[in-house]
Order: sequence, then C-alpha cells, then structure tokens
Amino acid sequence: MNNVRKAGIVIKSHAPSVEGILKIVVDYFEGRGIECVLEDVAARKLGRPDGLPRPDVAAASDLVVVLGGDGTMLSVAHHAARAGVPVMGVNLGRLGFLTEIPVSEATLTLDSFLAGDTNVLSPRWLLETRTAGGVSCCLNDVVVTKGALARMIELTIGIDGKEVATLKADGLIVSTPTGSTAYSLSAGGPIVHPLVPAFVLTPICPHTLSFRPLAVPSTSAVDVRLLTGGEEVYLTLDGQRGGVLVRNDVIDIRKSPFELQLITSPRRNYYDLVKEKLGWAE
Repeated sequence: MNNVRKAGIVIKSHAPSVEGILKIVVDYFEGRGIECVLEDVAARKLGRPDGLPRPDVAAASDLVVVLGGDGTMLSVAHHAARAGVPVMGVNLGRLGFLTEIPVSEATLTLDSFLAGDTNVLSPRWLLETRTAGGVSCCLNDVVVTKGALARMIELTIGIDGKEVATLKADGLIVSTPTGSTAYSLSAGGPIVHPLVPAFVLTPICPHTLSFRPLAVPSTSAVDVRLLTGGEEVYLTLDGQRGGVLVRNDVIDIRKSPFELQLITSPRRNYYDLVKEKLGWAE
C-alpha cells in the first residue's frame, strides 16, 4: 500500500467543470485523511488561503494530481520527476495522451494506486538539455524552430561527438518516446512505445526530402548547433519554456537522470490509449 500523506493538486483554471472535479478529488483525499496541497489558483477556487505556486507543489507532496490537459501536465512533470513524486493526469482537455484518465475513472485509478497496484505506474524518462543558459529537463521534446517571419534555418547535428548531418529546415524536434505522439508525430515522426530506449530526431519541413526522422539510442549524446545568423530562432522545451538562440549556440541533449512515474488507467494499456486517441478503432 502506498503511504501518501500529502496529495498535490494542480488545475487548468479555465477548463469547463474544473471546480466540480476539484471538489470531488479534495473530498476523496480528505475523506482518507490525506492532506491536500493545492496550487494557488485551485486554493482560490475553493476559498482557501494556503495555495502554493505551481512549481512548488510537487516538492511538498507525495503524489500530484493534474486536472487539465497535457499542457498542464507538462508544466508540472519536470518538477515532479526531480522530486521523485508520481503524477496522475485527469483529462479536462482535448486529446490527453498524458492526462489520460477520464473524470469517471479518477477515483477508481486513485484507489488502485493507493492500494499499491504497481501495474498503474508507467515510468517515463526525460531529456536533459544543456545550453549556455543552464540545464533543464523535459518530458516530451526539445524543439529548435524558426520564428514566424524567419526564413529556413541551418543546423548541424552531432551524435556521440561525431557530426552526422547539416539540416536546412524550419526546425528540428528531439523527442522522448512519451513525446513521440506530440509535435514529432505531427511532423511525420514515428509512434514510439514508452519503454523503447530511444529518442527521435524529427526535422520540420526539411529542404532535403531524404532527411527522415531518426531514432537513436537513449544513451546517445546529441548536440545541435545553430549556423544561421540574423534570423529569429527559438529553443522550446515541452512547449512551455525556452528562449532565443543566436548563431553558434549549441544545445546538448541527452537522457536525464530523472524519471517520472506516470499513473495510468487500470482499464487500458498503451495500445488501447493510442487506438482511442488517434481514432484507430473508428
């Protein structure tokens, strides 16, 4: 049985019906003697004064529940991975690959987790990104992309110290297996099962059509250097964080030492999820 004394709750504040499911989840935990650690916006919705900033919730909790969509999950995942805290996402968004639990299954899934059912835990490794600005980690992807008014950009890609290619394109996506069903998939990348020890390099609208998505071992060290100057170029992590790149900036990407324990539904496996979200059963 999992010993959870404090449950963190993070919400997508403008999601329809979020207040109703928030009250259900809070009542669920408090009815079991588990203290709720609320994100500040969630605390305000319940008229409570003790909310925390979102980045601080995971470190103060033994479990985090995300009520929202995948964007809300991604804003929390790297904090939870660093804190070693499992996360469950309840889908109040649209697609919901990460926040896969429907509202109707929220308490059922929590029952399974609290009872110690290890089958609901899905380990997800992260990417670590090093730049001149510091070190970050992300669950889905690292993206280098041109700005709205910029022309095609040029990048060199190195793997394990060897230069592999020069890419002229709108950008490059480096994704984990978890992120393979996000931006990378839209750009023509493959779907990769979360347990496959690899990450994927997917070009965005490459000038050379023979440059195809490339899967490399998760032990690889990938470095991406920007050769283009005088254009707007951005680095984005999980679609949430990032900054501007300038000519000769280098992004070093490798597997992070941190791992996220994602709580998944006891009623479906990964293939059921893909089938459901991508409409393969239709």
